[in-house]
Amino acid sequence: MHIGRTNQKFRYSMSSQNLDTVSDLRDLGIQLTADLKQSTQCQKAYSKARKVLGMITRTFSYKGRDIMTRLCVTVECHKAQF
Repeated sequence: MHIGRTNQKFRYSMSSQNLDTVSDLRDLGIQLTADLKQSTQCQKAYSKARKVLGMITRTFSYKGRDIMTRLCVTVECHKAQF
């Protein structure tokens, strides 16, 4: 990944093999882009949260605030273990 507008974009190699250039990557759960903007990270977090909430909404008929909070936290904690 080449970061910055004035970056000269050198080709890097390791053991005589050229390394691929990427425009974005994910490291430790954070989405990094060459322009260092957070919009991609925010969009992915939003999408993930909507999927979890949709699954919970379809699965449970009673949706009290305390139950929804516990379910959301439990689902995220369970996902983090994998």
